[in-house]
Amino acid sequence: MPQATMLSPQQLIDAAKKPELAYNEKNWNAVRDCITTDIVYDEVATGRRVQGVDQVLGVWQGWAKAIPDSRCTFNSAIATGNTVVLELTWKGTHTGPLETPDGTIAPTGKSIELRSCVVCELDGEKTRVQRQYFDMGTLLEQIGVAG
Repeated sequence: MPQATMLSPQQLIDAAKKPELAYNEKNWNAVRDCITTDIVYDEVATGRRVQGVDQVLGVWQGWAKAIPDSRCTFNSAIATGNTVVLELTWKGTHTGPLETPDGTIAPTGKSIELRSCVVCELDGEKTRVQRQYFDMGTLLEQIGVAG
């Protein structure tokens, strides 16, 4: 059961940004520190849904392997209750193998710039649910494997 929160909307937004900021630095210990142990990560575009810190880190480390310089910037954010919606842009270069539900895509050396929306449910100052929405077709087009 989530904790009742007395955090301000800005505190909630700051807490929701922490996993992405830690990902930007590829600081997996910092990611662990700002998510619950039973976190649910739902990557809508790929159909991947995993639960637990180790499973989430596995998915995120897979993205970091495929696009080692991947980083997000925040475009906007809104908080209500214990839910925060982040609008962001991911940028990077596809220089490693990208694991997809349909198999592995070899590195293409192409850059991506992809808009995304992340819906976070917080338990206090830790993310317990994160749903990531992005357009997989746009990503595949940008890396040159779809037209």
